[in-house]
Amino acid sequence: MLYAAIFVIFPFCMVFAVISDLLSMTIANRVSVLLVAAFAVLAPLTGMDWATYGLHFLAGALVLAVTFGIFAIGGMGGGDAKLMTGTAVWMGFNFQLLDYLVSAAFLGGLLTILILMFRKSPLATVHGNNMFLRHLSDESTGIPYGIALGVAGLLVFPQSPLVVAALQQLAAN
Repeated sequence: MLYAAIFVIFPFCMVFAVISDLLSMTIANRVSVLLVAAFAVLAPLTGMDWATYGLHFLAGALVLAVTFGIFAIGGMGGGDAKLMTGTAVWMGFNFQLLDYLVSAAFLGGLLTILILMFRKSPLATVHGNNMFLRHLSDESTGIPYGIALGVAGLLVFPQSPLVVAALQQLAAN
């Protein structure tokens, strides 16, 4: 059951965030709360030591502080900041966090360029009422950056500490 929770909860939250941001330009608070709460419960069950456990929450706190500042000046949405925080808690204060942040920045930049190109194309006027594309074609809305954050999270997830610990424990059995 522990391994199933590790292998399902994080990817589910990332996919939910991607779809939610695409369709409504919002990421529900419950996604970030679920990420942090699930990590808080699951990590000790994998045998993670308390110092490492604390460093995971330190990573989340640092990401929250930086993203809250960016949110305060209007540079990112609140849902994006909270999703990055929940993801940082799962990644921890290590290389996986850096890999996530770099991947999210790269994918976010690529997403932004593609959406801006789409908005200037004739396809935006033709498909502007499509429920999947309406926010992407509307120039008055921002960029659904949760798409990049979710995809980056899914890309880095297989190397995250909980997945590595779960795979090692499964291999030992």
